[in-house]
Order: sequence, then structure tokens, then C-alpha cells
Amino acid sequence: MTDWGQLYRDHVDAVSGLAATLTEAQLATTVPATPEWTVHEVLAHLAGVPSDMLAGRMDGAPGPGWTERAVAERRGRPVEELVEEMRSNTEALADSVADSPTPAAVWDIAVHHTDVHEALGLPRIPERLWQPVADALAQRSPELAGQVPAYELFRASFSRRSRGQMRAWGTDLSAEQLDEVCIFGPREDDQPVPV
Repeated sequence: MTDWGQLYRDHVDAVSGLAATLTEAQLATTVPATPEWTVHEVLAHLAGVPSDMLAGRMDGAPGPGWTERAVAERRGRPVEELVEEMRSNTEALADSVADSPTPAAVWDIAVHHTDVHEALGLPRIPERLWQPVADALAQRSPELAGQVPAYELFRASFSRRSRGQMRAWGTDLSAEQLDEVCIFGPREDDQPVPV
């Protein structure tokens, strides 16, 4: 069984380490998976989610209004403050998700951590950081197991692959079945794929 709390801690450590190395140009890069946000704003989101969850500020979650409010409140803050806020909530958040069968905050940081890597043309995040999420979601699309690399299915499950990219997998699923893979609905814009 996955230790979701530890996986969350591991992501916070990795995101914090990455954030400390980013240039102003990288921080200003638009993240294609979340086209309204820059890398800096994704970091603001990752700081805001645990703060709001732990404070019970969940009105409208996980909708766009809820996420945009958290980002807007942090948009002008330096990266160091965002990292500090994220780190200050790590243990409480990790404790809150430890036994959850669907730990939304862990899945959220895994997805957005990967979004940043792909937006910046960085290699994939380490397998140990995305594979547990992919494994947890595997039952949603058992017909694709073995047909599609686990990483690609992980990304598509969170609507991080376009319809065209998914059709290029060459599976025997219909377009409608492929659309159903995407938790947040299908998308038309191709997403960056790590080499």
C-alpha cells in the first residue's frame, strides 16, 4: 500500500529543490497544461492548496474559482515565500492524507510537479513520484494497461494529453472511450512530452 503522506513529503522536497534553481525566465514560462498559469503561479497553487485544505477553505473546490483565488492571493509573493508556505504545511497535510484511498492533494502535487517539468523541457520526474498515482488510477482504464506506457496513461488521466496524442497511441479504443480516460475532459492542444 502506498504511503501517501510520504509521497507528498517527497514531492514537496523535490518541488522545493527545483524552485530554488529556477531563473526568472523559467518562472515566467507559461505551463501548457494550465495555460492560465506561469511556473511561478503553479508554485503559488501548490502553496495555496495545502493552506486552504488545512484551513477548511474549500468553497468551490476543486473548481477554477477556488484555485484562481488561491493563486491570486500569492501571485506577487517571491518563490522563497511560496516554498516556505508549502513546507510549513507539509507534515499536517501528509498526516491528513496518509490513509486516504484518493488523496487529492498528493495527486495534485504529482500532476503539477510533472506539468512544470514538461513545460520547462526537463526530464520526467522520478518514477517513484508518479508511478504510485498511475497505479492508483489504473483501474479506471484497465483496457489500456499494457497498450500504453504507464507514464502516458498517468498524464492522460489528468487531461495532460490531447485527443491527437492519445489517438497516436494506436490502441483499439474508440475516440469516445479515449475521451473518458481524461478526468478533466478531453483537450485539443498537444502537450509537451519528455524525451
